[in-house]
Amino acid sequence: MEYIRAVIEGRAQIHERNAVPSAPRKVSLVIDIQEKMAQGKGAAYAKWATVYNLKQMAAALQYLQENNLLVYEDLAAKAEAATERFHTVGDTLKQTETAMKHNTDLKAAIVDYARTRPVFEEYKAKKYSNKYLAEHEADIAVYRAAQSAMKELLNGEKLPKMDTLKAEWQTLTAAKKSGYSDYRSAQKDMREVIAVKANIDHLLGIVGRDKNKEMER
Repeated sequence: MEYIRAVIEGRAQIHERNAVPSAPRKVSLVIDIQEKMAQGKGAAYAKWATVYNLKQMAAALQYLQENNLLVYEDLAAKAEAATERFHTVGDTLKQTETAMKHNTDLKAAIVDYARTRPVFEEYKAKKYSNKYLAEHEADIAVYRAAQSAMKELLNGEKLPKMDTLKAEWQTLTAAKKSGYSDYRSAQKDMREVIAVKANIDHLLGIVGRDKNKEMER
């Protein structure tokens, strides 16, 4: 642990014999052993947690080596950039999902409008007969609801053809699939670099327990 601290603080260099193995690693937050002991954990737990923390610090050092982040400011910048990318990708995905809902709602309104329009036209032809309304009240209600929905969804724009909406749906579906892939990748990258930074901060005493708990959440 002292060796890792010395490397991060620039008091030591990484030597090949001390290099962390390149085996797959997953960085998790270190455990606050003192807090756990205060909660009643025993000596056996403390021993296990010490080894666990050392492994997490070694994994963090491996991450820093692989990404050439042995200057703390570079690590902080990468954590900030990864967080910003995650939120940007998430916002783009939400916009795509919103567009898909708009597409779906508009297609449904168009179908309902087309299906019930003949009934409403007949209702008009009969001078808005109460008798006819009673016989076709459900369809007339659907027509009016569809008409209102189309007006709201189009917001003054020209009504697109159904083929255009179907093509748009295919494009949005592909964008959503790609967006989810980017989202998962961005989320993984962000969680990893934030865990590394939190562990290094803990090692250097930059943040306390409350900050580490916040990052874990």
